[in-house]
Amino acid sequence: MPVESLLADNPFAALTSIVAPAVLTNACSVLSLGTGNRIARVVDQSRRVSESLRAEQAGSAEHADLKKQMERLSTRSQLLISALRLFYMALGSFASAALIAVMGSGLAAYGADWGFRATAALGLGVGFAGVGCLVIGCVKLVREVQIALDQTAELAARALSPR
Repeated sequence: MPVESLLADNPFAALTSIVAPAVLTNACSVLSLGTGNRIARVVDQSRRVSESLRAEQAGSAEHADLKKQMERLSTRSQLLISALRLFYMALGSFASAALIAVMGSGLAAYGADWGFRATAALGLGVGFAGVGCLVIGCVKLVREVQIALDQTAELAARALSPR
């Protein structure tokens, strides 16, 4: 089927191929911003725990608790950095997919079926890569949140327990 027929049958095809990556790009931007804020909070918390750790006597129960907190904070920061990298990769993928879609639409307008099909395949591949990065980044965020909640529950239990 010629490209002109595809576009004539569905006038929203070109618009959809450009808008979908734009919406996903916006989602990645919001996730990146939130993840960056989470990293800042983990860094601040790591500094506080590190100062407290230096003040405690090595081998004490408090020292062991603080050391465990530092290990969790380190794991959380690694998950967050990894998620942020994935979100940036997804962001680049979606922006690229949008540009590729524009190029494909331009090729279709000039009747270059082979170019349209090539850019459609490339755009689809880049878009799928972006979705994969987005999904994996979200999974890492969920894992980081679970660690944060576990740590918060332990701190609350310790604070509420009689000494």
